[in-house]
Amino acid sequence: MDPDALAKAFVEHYYSMFDSNRGGLASLYQDGSMLTFEGQKIQGSQNIVAKLTSLPFQQCQHSITTVDCQPSGPTGGMLVFVSGNLQLAGEQHALKFSQMFHLMPTPQGSFYVYNDIFRLNYA
Repeated sequence: MDPDALAKAFVEHYYSMFDSNRGGLASLYQDGSMLTFEGQKIQGSQNIVAKLTSLPFQQCQHSITTVDCQPSGPTGGMLVFVSGNLQLAGEQHALKFSQMFHLMPTPQGSFYVYNDIFRLNYA
């Protein structure tokens, strides 16, 4: 499959899941996965989802501006770099964010998130 199409499909799936059912993101991470969220490092699928579900807002909507991807490493991994806007319910202004995913293949032929780095971008 074309890496750009794969990256786009992953990004659409990730953010629609984040915006509708954050707990469902657990299946995209594994025990060795690491999230750095605004500088805080969190390891393991359960801890990552606990962090994401504890964020102080219930509803949000991501709108993606750019998706860049590169193949990474000999085992078929992929780097995906995303930028976009995050609209929180009840807030007038959207927040700009960047997020980088390092996706690794699974034996079943799909991908999981090995590394995930998220930052809000302040003007």
